[in-house]
Amino acid sequence: MGDDFQLIPLHGKHPANVREKNFNRFINSHTPAILLTTDVASRGLDIPSVDLVVQIDPPSDPKTFIHRCGRAGRAGRRGLSVVMLHPGHEEDYVSFLEVRKTPVIPFPQPISISDTEAAASMNVARKAVLKDRALHDRGQKAFVSWLRSYSKHQASSIFRVADLDWEALGKAWGLLKLPKMPELKKFTGDKTLGVDITWDTYAYKDKQREKRRLEVLQETAESGGHQESSNKRRASESLAWSNKIENKNKKLKRREQKHARQERDRWEKMTEEERQKARETEKLVAQIREKNEEERRLRRAATKAGAGMSGEDKGDEFHGFDD
Repeated sequence: MGDDFQLIPLHGKHPANVREKNFNRFINSHTPAILLTTDVASRGLDIPSVDLVVQIDPPSDPKTFIHRCGRAGRAGRRGLSVVMLHPGHEEDYVSFLEVRKTPVIPFPQPISISDTEAAASMNVARKAVLKDRALHDRGQKAFVSWLRSYSKHQASSIFRVADLDWEALGKAWGLLKLPKMPELKKFTGDKTLGVDITWDTYAYKDKQREKRRLEVLQETAESGGHQESSNKRRASESLAWSNKIENKNKKLKRREQKHARQERDRWEKMTEEERQKARETEKLVAQIREKNEEERRLRRAATKAGAGMSGEDKGDEFHGFDD
């Protein structure tokens, strides 16, 4: 953030004393500050003088959406809450909120970022990551965690993993490569994200951790691990094409059966109230999809869209903060 803002983290995995310390740093800041937080701050915290709330990911529950918005514009002040949506299916979230009686309006000042600006931001992030392999590891874990959360969204017909642009997301996260995930098994794009790096020499800043990495690398080399890997690859390539197809179909069938079991188990673990809520959500989504399908065919892909809501009066257009 440079010298313009303080960036202060707050999330549930912080120890209680750290959460309290960071919370107090934010509310007592005498200079502009940004609180980077999870839903741990969406309710129960009275934070004065918050002008803007930006929701990077739309929450599953409209009630949570309202609670997040309510952090801005408190005690009679004007405030703004913005939720970021990708063009296409995610725009149906606006109709989803309307059905749930939580109307939003288009952001009056569309966010426009050029490819050059996006590339510059990505390069800044990657430059920092290249200095310490630990940052790469954290980025990989964070990306996987985000994807799991996205895939479990209550409105799964709107927020679909199949619609994600993997390369664009990886670059936006400042990743050096896409992580290994089941969702990427059929992905045929560039998993390296255009990064040419010698992974054997990519080091940890922490000396003890780097020493251990080098020891493991040496042990693998001495045990013939690379040769074994090469032999396995050649053996795989020597399989008849028909056998490959058959094995692939078997794996696909097992995967589908596993998914069906997981869905059945998840449903059985739900309370009746949760099941009813899930049914209502899917019904609403189906109605929204039917309503917007014709419009979608006529609408051209737009740049990243946003929807904003005033913290004080959700029906008014936002005209600026009070002095």
